[in-house]
Amino acid sequence: AYGMKMQTSASLSPAFLATTLSALDEALHGGVACGSLTEITGPPGCGKTQFCIMMSILATLPTYMGGLEGAVVYVDTESAFSAERLVEIAESRFPRYFDTEEKLLLTSSKVHLYRELSCDEVLQRIESLEEEIISKGVKLVIIDSVASVVRKEFDTQLQGNLRERNKFLAREASSLKYLAEEFSIPVILTNQITTHLSGALASQADLVSPADDLSLSEGTSGSSCVTAALGNTWSHSVNTRLILQSLGSDRRQILIAKSPLAPFTSFAYTIEKEGLVLQ
Repeated sequence: AYGMKMQTSASLSPAFLATTLSALDEALHGGVACGSLTEITGPPGCGKTQFCIMMSILATLPTYMGGLEGAVVYVDTESAFSAERLVEIAESRFPRYFDTEEKLLLTSSKVHLYRELSCDEVLQRIESLEEEIISKGVKLVIIDSVASVVRKEFDTQLQGNLRERNKFLAREASSLKYLAEEFSIPVILTNQITTHLSGALASQADLVSPADDLSLSEGTSGSSCVTAALGNTWSHSVNTRLILQSLGSDRRQILIAKSPLAPFTSFAYTIEKEGLVLQ
């Protein structure tokens, strides 16, 4: 009987954390998948951190509202997280739920923020999370951003550094994958955009330098293509990849670039007081 009880409780844990962007959730068969790694990539200023803050709020919401009723571990490597923005999105997106100071404080207190500014710090934090996930009831882990610490520390023009970097990324990816699978929780990572020229430079697709930070819409010639920054080693570790890109003025789009479930689709969105809003 005990075995059966265990089984049912496991099968009741949700398979997705809905983004509340309904067309995107529909395409993804429910939202951001639990038990796997989802990467949000794009140029600076397109809303990656806002998306992460929004998902943090959603994870703390009760299950009857589509939330995971849990805590969040938010590893911030760029000092981009804003507690004020979290409150603004919460109040604007769910005004009927966040109608008291207490509820806002409760959600804020459930988001455990860690500023880790080096590769070693990030890795140490990730590798010591298991205990915290259990004791604090963590239902979502966010790393914003994976690329920034790596780019700061590794000059990838040097072969030795490239090997070190790939070793670090492989270790980080396997730790995060383990946590996602072991606890059936979603892990969200942000990455940066880089542009490669095809042909002669294709072999250097793994060599990302900070100067490569071009947005998707700025492909300099017909032969350039845009990829997420951290190269092939990293690319294969990620289960789902969403690309956020600007279409000029205030228009932006979300692209499902990689998914085990969804077709390659795009959705127009704007950034409002209540976070990301589909058009």
